[in-house]
Amino acid sequence: MSSVVIRVLVGSTNPVKKGAAMKAFAKAFPDHAIHCEDLNAPSGVADQPMNEQDTKLGAQNRATYCAHFDSQQKYDYYVAMEGGVDYFDEGPATYAYITVRNQEGRMITGRTANLPLPQFVYQRLEQGEELAHVMDDIFNQHNIRQKGGAIGVLTNHIETRESVYMQGLVLALAPFLHSEMFYESSV
Repeated sequence: MSSVVIRVLVGSTNPVKKGAAMKAFAKAFPDHAIHCEDLNAPSGVADQPMNEQDTKLGAQNRATYCAHFDSQQKYDYYVAMEGGVDYFDEGPATYAYITVRNQEGRMITGRTANLPLPQFVYQRLEQGEELAHVMDDIFNQHNIRQKGGAIGVLTNHIETRESVYMQGLVLALAPFLHSEMFYESSV
């Protein structure tokens, strides 16, 4: 392994999000050592975002907060993941927006796939409950958001919150992996 260390600051103290960031960066940069730390960064949106716009804004706000927090520029990347729900043509679903920002201020926001939600779950969310609490109640769990999440229980643990966040983060890293194609002048 190279002695080059990539330092990542994750805008959440949730171990699922930190784990997803660690694994995604390790996959994307296999010849580097990855050092991840977490920070309780505010989203600036509701605890349970109910539309794509707020969910995306929450991820961007958290990543920007991390960048401003790092006044000494100790970190190479600032990462944030914000889960949300919305009602689409196919019905209610949950998903997450993922924002990656580097020291130069380049920011990319990506999105995970949708996980369909039962109508009765969505109705509880419309009444002000958070998805994690509803899933805890329905599946008789405790703190599901720091485990497999709704994704885990609704897919029989074929996928988890961490695996979906990790995939979304790897995709959001593409412009950083090929900066010459995204940021350099092209023909």
